[in-house]
Amino acid sequence: MNEALATTLVGIFGITGSLLLLGSALAMFRVRDALSRINVFSPATGLGMPFIVIAAFIYDLYSSGFSWSSLFMAVIAVLCLIIVSSVASNTLARSAVLSGQPVFRKTSPNRLAAPPEGVADIDPDAKDS
Repeated sequence: MNEALATTLVGIFGITGSLLLLGSALAMFRVRDALSRINVFSPATGLGMPFIVIAAFIYDLYSSGFSWSSLFMAVIAVLCLIIVSSVASNTLARSAVLSGQPVFRKTSPNRLAAPPEGVADIDPDAKDS
């Protein structure tokens, strides 16, 4: 693999993965409830981090040459990232709902709009008058 191709591929995968992580982190500040925060982080864990692993594998391929162990570790890392992020997102969402966290009323679609009994659902956008 020549240097220009390796540098281009590492840059494309690394920058794309980093931008997905940055976009997801910024989106977390814009959403209002726990379920939406878990949901907006999915592109970062499901696509951004595997892109960064692929960029690292291409860099390793260029600098050290091909090895089966390096390819095996990259494939296992990508599979683990996808599996762990989906299981963790599901577990976090279940724990958020079961703990009684209110769902922001403007989230759409929203089948959990009504807050559980005993939980105050205060609208942060409501004007004090």
